[in-house]
Amino acid sequence: MKRNSSFLLFWLLCTAVAVGQNTKYVNLFMGTSGDNGQVAPGAAVPFGMVCVCPDNDPRSHAGYDYAVTKVSGISVNRLSGVGCSGGGGNLQVRPVAPSEELHIRKSREKAVPGYYATVFTNGVKAEMTATQAMAVERYKFPIGMPAGLWIDFASTFEDVATCEYKRISDTCIEGYVQAKNVCGHGRYKLYFSLNTDQPFQLQENKATTACLTFGKRVKRVEVRIGLSALSAELAGWECSRWEGLTFDELRGQANRAWEKQLAMIDLKGGKKDDRTIFYTSLYRTYLSPADVSSPDGAYLGTDGKVYVTEDFRYYSNWSLWDTFRTKFPLLVLTEPKKMRDMATSLIHLYATGKKDWSTGFESTPTVRTEHAVILLLDAYRKGITDLDFRKGYAGMKEEMERLPMRSPDQKMESAYDLWAMAQISEILDEKGDSERYSQRSIALFEETWKKEFMQVTPAFGVMKNNGLYQGTRWQYRWAAPQYIDKMIEWVGKDSLLSQLTYFFDNHLYNQGNEPDIHVPYLFNRFGAPAKTQQLVRSLLTESMVHKYGGNSEFTTPYVGKAFKNDPMGYSPEMDEDDGTMSAWYVFGAMGFYPLLVGDAYYELTSPLFDSITLHLLNGNTLAILVQGRKKRSDFIKNAHFNGALLDDYRISHTDLLQGGELVFSYR
Repeated sequence: MKRNSSFLLFWLLCTAVAVGQNTKYVNLFMGTSGDNGQVAPGAAVPFGMVCVCPDNDPRSHAGYDYAVTKVSGISVNRLSGVGCSGGGGNLQVRPVAPSEELHIRKSREKAVPGYYATVFTNGVKAEMTATQAMAVERYKFPIGMPAGLWIDFASTFEDVATCEYKRISDTCIEGYVQAKNVCGHGRYKLYFSLNTDQPFQLQENKATTACLTFGKRVKRVEVRIGLSALSAELAGWECSRWEGLTFDELRGQANRAWEKQLAMIDLKGGKKDDRTIFYTSLYRTYLSPADVSSPDGAYLGTDGKVYVTEDFRYYSNWSLWDTFRTKFPLLVLTEPKKMRDMATSLIHLYATGKKDWSTGFESTPTVRTEHAVILLLDAYRKGITDLDFRKGYAGMKEEMERLPMRSPDQKMESAYDLWAMAQISEILDEKGDSERYSQRSIALFEETWKKEFMQVTPAFGVMKNNGLYQGTRWQYRWAAPQYIDKMIEWVGKDSLLSQLTYFFDNHLYNQGNEPDIHVPYLFNRFGAPAKTQQLVRSLLTESMVHKYGGNSEFTTPYVGKAFKNDPMGYSPEMDEDDGTMSAWYVFGAMGFYPLLVGDAYYELTSPLFDSITLHLLNGNTLAILVQGRKKRSDFIKNAHFNGALLDDYRISHTDLLQGGELVFSYR
């Protein structure tokens, strides 16, 4: 199927919107150096399958490493900030023979939302942009250098299972690659259609690699690589869909998509670095999951079968162990329509076969899907009620019977899942199930917390003690915010407040990993909101002492900021984790946070900016305003929403959706 240029011009005019210039604050190089975020500056569009940019040698989890100039090639996809060896890295292109080294000229490197460009040391200029399912790469060769591209059809950040390709014409190659997913769990299969704007000769035609040459007179070559989870034909359709637009027009289209996305939140006040970190963080929350549906609504189920839906778009690419805590609660607020489709996709995942990690039939690189029931409950409690829980209910129940129980942290997290499942059962009027899951959750939490976490010992500060995953007993002690009332009942509010204060005063908190990132907001529930404000402000803007990395204590604690406008943008070993840490920053900077995911309330803290305006998709506008603040360290005296006093430092999601003014007063 093809669209002519007049149709595309009409489409562009119809979809053009008046938006701001918030993309100018996005620094795509923040967090791209070393083990300080594990993100990449690739060209992408919101919720797309493509993120195209160079892979460095040696590479980071995301392929690109700002501190490394040597390049192995340019690949079309990657995940943002995930662990193990990352995911993606497929269909790598090199504008130089593999026997020759290729290096980036850092002075000629540029990256903005929807566009990446650099000049290599061999003189080749490379530019990249993207659509939802197509990578667009433009190469300009210097005088005297024959135009040639070396393609590795089997490139990947994990192992490749199978790979095939065939020449369709003198400008097109089609095929597929099937690769292992993140940490070696499961597989995904991508069909591709690689198209060039110049005829090529296929040389060095090997099983998984090929060389494309274009003749001595060709000095510029454009490559468009369409992707599909279903067929090479659909991958080719993605290319033909945009054939009426030039590279520069596609680049402009991608940038406008980001401008529209980031225009949902406007800021006033704050330092330039604060604004840069904020909009860079907001940008990264919109990189995934990916819409992997075909134009007619077809998608690949995790049972290997193809399904067709008319009432939603199917999304894939998950890292829910991390992202259920912050990223998806932010999308519930800023993107409720897409969030409805994402939640529906997870329900269908339960229906077609769900594992804790990747299955054998994924549509795109993905990681893990634990705690999906908590995410689904959160969406429902916050107004996204058009969800057919019944369709995935059998799969949810099956998951509740295989929840991991090997270690204390798994038991704490399983108690959270069971708590959420009890409420989903109640929504479905499955009263017997609801009571059973509720009792299991409470009993599991009480047994685990009293045995493992109630009586503080010197061993509480040891990473991985008693089999804990990437955390300490201190950090997992607070991992069940749904049962704060029971902690208070057993220990007492004053004692818990004293222990929580000790936890932070002795640098036992770890901003670099997820188990305890909600904990600064617990002071609100213990009657000390000023402490929440002081801690969140410090974590957003000041140097802190960080004793812990991802898996162990540092030999020497890291003293510095957790978030910086710098290639080393995060504290050491702090993966950005697919938008999790970015969304944490966005919430904290706006002055509210979802302490208990699955509950329709937010904890309030001091905003980083003087004025924050959210343009909600229901047509309402929420203004968050600061009055009487002389310096950042000032504490809130009172907060009002539309004139009504908020005396418990909480606000409901329903109130936020009404719009109006949330005013923090400091005098």
